[in-house]
Order: sequence, then structure tokens, then C-alpha cells
Amino acid sequence: MTAHLDEFQGHIGRTYQESTPWYPEPRYPSKDAPNVVLILIDDMGFAQLGCYGSSIETPHIDALAANGLRYTNFHVTPVCSPTRAALLTGRNPHTVGMRQVANFNTGFPNMTGRITRHASTLGEVLGSAGYATFAVGKWHLTPTEEISAAGPHDDWPCQRGFMRFYGFLEGETDQFYPELVYDNHPVSPPGGPEDGYHLSEDLVDHAIEFIHDSKGVRPDRPFFLYLAFGATHSPHQAPSSYLAKYKGRFDEGWDVARDQWFGRQRESGLLPQGTQLAPRNRGVKPWDELTESERRFACRLQEAFAAFLDHTDVQIGRLMDDLQAMGELDNTIVLLLSDNGASQEGGPTGVLHEMLYFNGIQEDPEAAVARLDDIGTHRSHSNYPWGWAQAGNTPFKWYKQNTHEGGVHVPLIVSWPARIPDPGAVRHQFHFVNDVAPTIYELAGVTPPETVAGHAQLPLAGVSLGYSLFKADEPTHKEVQYFESSGHRAIWKDGWKAVTRHRPGVSYDEEAWELYHVEEDYSECNDLAAEMPDKLAELVEAWWEEAERYGALPLDDRGFELFGIRSNRRSPHSGGGRYVYRPPMSPIAAGAAPGFGGQGGFEMSVDVERSAGADGVLYAAGTANAGFSFFVKEERLTFDYNAFGRHDVVMSPQTLPTGRVELGVRFRREGRSATVTLVVDGDEVANGEIPFAMRMMSSSGSSIGRDHGSPVSGLYEGEFPFAGKIHKVEVQMLRRTPDREDAAARFRAEQVRQ
Repeated sequence: MTAHLDEFQGHIGRTYQESTPWYPEPRYPSKDAPNVVLILIDDMGFAQLGCYGSSIETPHIDALAANGLRYTNFHVTPVCSPTRAALLTGRNPHTVGMRQVANFNTGFPNMTGRITRHASTLGEVLGSAGYATFAVGKWHLTPTEEISAAGPHDDWPCQRGFMRFYGFLEGETDQFYPELVYDNHPVSPPGGPEDGYHLSEDLVDHAIEFIHDSKGVRPDRPFFLYLAFGATHSPHQAPSSYLAKYKGRFDEGWDVARDQWFGRQRESGLLPQGTQLAPRNRGVKPWDELTESERRFACRLQEAFAAFLDHTDVQIGRLMDDLQAMGELDNTIVLLLSDNGASQEGGPTGVLHEMLYFNGIQEDPEAAVARLDDIGTHRSHSNYPWGWAQAGNTPFKWYKQNTHEGGVHVPLIVSWPARIPDPGAVRHQFHFVNDVAPTIYELAGVTPPETVAGHAQLPLAGVSLGYSLFKADEPTHKEVQYFESSGHRAIWKDGWKAVTRHRPGVSYDEEAWELYHVEEDYSECNDLAAEMPDKLAELVEAWWEEAERYGALPLDDRGFELFGIRSNRRSPHSGGGRYVYRPPMSPIAAGAAPGFGGQGGFEMSVDVERSAGADGVLYAAGTANAGFSFFVKEERLTFDYNAFGRHDVVMSPQTLPTGRVELGVRFRREGRSATVTLVVDGDEVANGEIPFAMRMMSSSGSSIGRDHGSPVSGLYEGEFPFAGKIHKVEVQMLRRTPDREDAAARFRAEQVRQ
């Protein structure tokens, strides 16, 4: 008998007249089940929204807070992927395999670069209960070598419970030239900056379309929208009108802004009585000690951030207006939060291009001021300096990546017009990001299944904060929460917090812990470790217990070297690092493309067929801000190495032959520099020097036969597609043993990171 007939509850006779049909009840939540919109903003500190103290204009988010609740004691993990994993599953990030960003797999259960199937996502659980489920924006929960068109797609959003997806799979993308995925395939953006295109607008356009598609046909079915903006992660990019709006707004500097924002927080009741403003972070200069160039550069970088956030706020307003026009807003739960505190990746001065930070290079403000007008446009990949980051984390100290409050204490706004009894109020209960999923399940009336597709489900580690929507003064239901990221550790328990800021290579048993009674010392200003060693020992012991319970071990403080871990012996390209491409092909995501930075170099050969005048790009990697392009221009073979705006160009002196020809480039690193050789049919035709070879080049990937994003080279415009035929591209990566200079460069990079 066919297996599905075992489930049939009617009667089957010889004819339909003698039979009784049966129609199983469709999956459907309760009649009054609310819609859910979960909005995640990237790298936004506690103080950067207007309703949390900032002078940045965020009127639409402020309106959500005025019609809902602001949480003042909400916490996340120090970096993005772990927060997203905890947010979508209701478990701790280590438990589900995401102790750090999804760019690598360490071979241990706590860091696989993907969410285990034993922890279903909000999309999977709500979808199984009858919700329409949509994910829009940043994902960053798939191993990066699996985010190209080649897949596998097992851990893409549509395979993890979302009916529709539009966004990007990596940790960041250019806001004017994004690397986009629509459902399960790469797509090109519908325009560029010259057309007025910006990714945040595009994301909300698709979010609205997905909702309309669903409600237009199935008005009875509630929806769950996970909207994760690329904003306000670097690159800080915004339309020109928003950049112009903020010119001069921050000329008084970060010290004045921080004091003003702290004052607004106290006046609005966000901070407990007696809260102190944390001391200046090490490495942050007083504003009046900066040079004129440093101040001008820092102001423009902050203006770009503010413009980016303001523009994002407007897109959120468009979405809320649309829900209001549809008559859906009253019964829609909207939750808005950040994935971690304000970013420290801009270093002490800020950067025109964030990859400078990852190359251990400090920006020279004296040179950077010549490019102030590039900041915030597609011609920069900027991030602001530590001073503005600490202002964004007011009143706390330290930043994203750290387990101190500046890294993990963020805004949470909850709006539900039909149900919240005291809109505009604040809530002070301690909660953590893994509490969001249990909250949504409770409020939606959904019980997560114990088994999904044959996988027994891990118990939820979070506790619902649903009680706090209706009981402002009820004590928190959370008892304890540990934190860990790259060796930085902390634990909160009963209003106390122990925390340590780890230095790579220092023994975990020997490094100093700090102790704070955060219920009374909200901003971690009074370290009680020396006065209360027994209390500290109790919390440290509790940290180890929680770490073991939730799979946080082994501790791992490796940094940049982990980004090369995909090249281990189990990598698809571990057999000598050889790649063979045959166009036509979609753009190749950075995580799946050859790792051109930090290797011994590479050799590339391109088998082409061309007629006279057939120019164009053969292979391009990166963007206009950093990368390289290998192309034919005016019938000359050309290699343009763009190191953060410095272009080193090698060009063949002779024109190329026509017909079938093999064109090649040999790039060999020598310490921090490199040599380039151009080859035609096996003969060397040109040589050049690259004074600075990047260790980490770009978060954007590669393309064959065209330059698919912002043009890497200024010697052509647009995509500059190759006019001949490319039969095959072969890339051979060259390995090398790191030398003393490379080790020193890694050390400098780590010093900048810390």
C-alpha cells in the first residue's frame, strides 16, 4: 500500500460514489495570529538612534518606539553571525555552531560556519505553523565557500525555512554595487548610483513586494518578515542628499557629542539613576588634541555614518506606512535591534577603505583629506574612528568584538499597537538575543516541534520576554547569560557581571577578570574584582560551567589566519589551489573565489579567441576601492592592481595577436611587495613592481569576461565586457611559508584590531 494512504481518513470504495473524500486541515496559526517583522541593523551602538540619545535623525524608528517599548538592558553577542544564529534559533550561538563569523569552519562543533539542523530557525518553525516567511537583506549564516552559484544551497535562506529571499549572503556588501541573491540564484542590481540606486531602498521594495504577493492571494495568512539591513556596517554609503544634510553637523567633535547624547539618555529615562559616563577608551584622543586634518576626516566619516542611518530610517518608515495602508500594522509585532555595538574596525583615525584595517595599515588623515568628497559615495568603503564608535556606544566602554557593554549592549524596540498597554514606555529587564525567538513563539501562539525532518531539536536556551510587554516592573525571567568571542569572555548573573578583554596568546587562566555590579553600575565604571575576590571567583566558575553546558569550548583566539582555513585539505580546491572556469558564469562570491590576498601569489592563464579591436575585461576581482583587473585595452594586455586607490599598472608594449591566443599574468608576492609578469602564448611581454601587496583585498568577489561591480580600474568604464570569446580561465594559487615580515604584518594587524 502507498505510504501516504495510511494517513487518509476517508473511505475508498470501487467508485467515487461509493467513497468518502477527506481533506486534511491546512497548516494554519490561530485566527488572530499577528504578523511579525524582525528588523536587524548592523553594527549600531546603544546611543545611535534618536530615541536612544543621538542627534542623528531617525524619526520613523523613534515613532516605532513612541508607539511601543524601548528596552534599556538588552544584549547580543559581540559580532554579527553569532547574534544572527542566536536570534533566529533561540539558542546560544556556540551550541548551534556559530561562535564567530560564518567565514570559516574550525573543525569543532562550536564553529562550523552554519546552523546545525538540530536548531530550527524562526523561518522553519513559523513556516511549519502556517506563516508566510520572508528573509530580506544580510544573511551571513552560510559557509562562505558555499555562497556562489555552485552552492551547495543547503544553508541558504530558502533552505532554512524562508519562502522567499532577496539580499546578500556575505557579511557586507557595497551599497551601490551589491552582490545580490534572489531566492537561490545570483542577480545583478537593477541600477547603479547614476540611476539613484541604493541597496536599502531595494531591500524594502522587495520586502513590500513579498508581503503584497502573499496578502494579495492569501489575506488570511500572517507573515514573518526578517529584514536585515546592510546598514550600518561598513561601507558607510548613502545618497548624496543625505550626505549633504549632515555636513558640519558633528564639527564640535566626539567629546561634545558624547556628553550631549549621555544627557539626552538621562533625561529620557533610559539610564538608571547614578549611571556614570564610562572613561575614554584607550587609543581615543581628546577631540581638541587632534590635528585639523584628523578632525576634518573624522567629521566626514561620522557624517557618512549618520547619513546611512538616516536613509535606513526612511526605508523603515516606508515599510511601516505600507503596512498601515494595508490595515496590517495594528496586529503586527515589530522588533528592531542591532547585532552588536558600534564598530572598532575604523581604527584610531578612521579609514577611507575598511580593508586597510585588516591589512594592519593606519590611514593617513593628511592624505585622506584630499578625498573628503569621496566619503559616503561608491568611491569609498569607509568606517569611522574609535572616538565616534565610543560615542555611538554611550555611556559604555569598548566596542563591537568586545564582551564589555559597548560590544554587547544594544537597543531593542518592540511595537505591537493592538496589544501594548503603555506605548512610549521603557523596560529595564535584562535580556539576551536568544530570548527573541521564544518571545515570538509565545506571542504568535506557536509551539516549536521537538523533531524536524528527523532531527531532534535542541532545547531553547532563551526565555520569552513577552511578560515584560504587559508588566513593566516584573523582575527579569533571565537568570544567567555567558558571552564569548575570540577569547573575550563575560557572564551576567543576578545583576552582576564578570568580564575579561582577552589578548591573543595570553593564558586564559592568567588574564585578569573585572567585576561589576551592573544593576547599580550600569556602565562598568567601578571594578570590584580586588574588593570582592570571592564573588569574582563564583562568577568565573559559573562562566566555565555555562561554557561547557552550551558548547563554548574549546576557546579559540585565532584571528586573521582563520579566514584561510577553507584552504585546508578538505577544501574543494585543496589539491594545489587550482581553479578552472569556463564562461559564461555568474559572478563568484569572494568566499568561493581564489583567495588572492595573503598567498604566495598566483598564475592565471586565459584561453581566448579574438579579432582586431576585441578589448575588454578577462578577469576582475574586488571593486573600485580595492582589487585587480586583467584586461585588454586598445589591444594591449593590461593588469591594474588597485591597492585602496593606488593603481599600479603593467601593460604590454605590443598589440596582441588575433585568433586563438593564451593570455597570462604571474603575480608573485615577495614579503609585502610583489612582481607582475604578463605572458602571451608563453612569452613574457611585460614586467612590473607592486610596492604593496594586500593581505586582505575585498569582500566583493570575482567576475569573468566583465567587471561586474564598481570598476576596479579607471582605464575603462562600466563592466567593459570582453568583445572576444573566452574559452577557459585557469588560476593556480601559489603557497608560501610565512616569513618574518609577514608575521610582523600580522602582528601589526592584530594590534590595530585590538
